[in-house]
Amino acid sequence: MDALHTAGIRFAEALQSGPPWLEKLWILVTSLADPKSIFTICFPLAYFLDRKVGVSVLWIGLVSEWLNVVLKWFLFGERPFWWVHESGLASKELVTLRQFPVSCETGPGDPSGHCMITGAALWPLVTALTALASRHSRSLVVNLTPFGIYALLQLAVGLSRVFVLAHFPHQVVGGILAGAALGWGLQPRTPATCTPGFFVATALALLLSSLALHSLVIAIGIDIDW
Repeated sequence: MDALHTAGIRFAEALQSGPPWLEKLWILVTSLADPKSIFTICFPLAYFLDRKVGVSVLWIGLVSEWLNVVLKWFLFGERPFWWVHESGLASKELVTLRQFPVSCETGPGDPSGHCMITGAALWPLVTALTALASRHSRSLVVNLTPFGIYALLQLAVGLSRVFVLAHFPHQVVGGILAGAALGWGLQPRTPATCTPGFFVATALALLLSSLALHSLVIAIGIDIDW
């Protein structure tokens, strides 16, 4: 893993050596792609356009947020900002990295929550736009445009997370793949006809199960909050 982590640090160095305008872009992307935006921006917008799509965005965002936390507890995953010092790499080799206000994230880093949660929750919106495009055009380019934008967005989010030293590249790739798989798998299973009480009960169940799992892992001697 050290070789993989070192390669990730070198990749982050290459990203940070880019022009100043790219730095502003990465900071903007990583801020806008915060998973909270799924609930504060994407869900209301999707719900306004189509109720079923909106509920699907909310549902997938809720489940993927919970699953991302659980996966991080089991996969652990170092954070570049901390690893470069804790591993001793910074004292052995020349490392030219810059810190940003969003660099000092704590806790496990694998997989990337920005990539996983955003990618999963946007999936129903992208498929809805693709279906809409296919009804109005037979052009393959037009029909594939929503997924093309989706892919570019995920790539930009992933690069921005590596740029600010929040994640290693392999954690970003894992988040992107997990997000797409979750979106694809959960969209057909969206409980669109359920009452608000169902979602409240589900959210409460996910919260309590997370707390119970956290306590269990701590009890068996695994320090997931190292």
